Amino acid sequence: MTSPTAPLPPERGRYQQQPGGYPQQQGSYSQQQGSYSQQQGSYSPQPAPRRRSQPTVDAGTLWAGGAATAVVAGLIALVGVLVCRWVFKVPVLAPKRDGAYGDVHTTTLVLFAAGGALVATLLMHLLLLGVPRPKVFFGWIVGLVTVVFVIFPFRTGAPLEQQIATAAVYLVIGIAIGSLVTTVANRAMRTRSAGPPPPPDYA
Repeated sequence: MTSPTAPLPPERGRYQQQPGGYPQQQGSYSQQQGSYSQQQGSYSPQPAPRRRSQPTVDAGTLWAGGAATAVVAGLIALVGVLVCRWVFKVPVLAPKRDGAYGDVHTTTLVLFAAGGALVATLLMHLLLLGVPRPKVFFGWIVGLVTVVFVIFPFRTGAPLEQQIATAAVYLVIGIAIGSLVTTVANRAMRTRSAGPPPPPDYA
């Protein structure tokens, strides 16, 4: 007779292999959970786009400073003529017999200096609105115009001391206008943010 317990060992061996495969499935499930957590991490919120800064011109501040520069330029012209004629006894723009003030040429120079400051303010305003690096261009323009006025007295038939004195007055006026208008332009520049608005806060 055959023993009834002969076929049992193979079945028990197969039964032992099934529980052994179950932990492998659990391990694969944990890997799936790990990949799922990585997918969740990919949904992190993106940073908001940065807003660019765009410079603007405060016209009121610029022209108020330009008017003040015109007053200063006119006073420099007047003081320059008085110093040359009264202190150094150099009769610029008029004969010596006309006194310390001179004649109508002194008034013309004072008004011309004030008008030049207003023209320089207008030039700076236009450059600020449409030219890259406007202060560099402004400096070159004012500098070249000042050089022309400084050279001009030496083309006249006046004595050398009068030529030098007149050129010195023109030089000081040009330097004052260029420096003051540039300083006013620095104060008149404003910076505002330009770009997409920030996302709304739903909290």
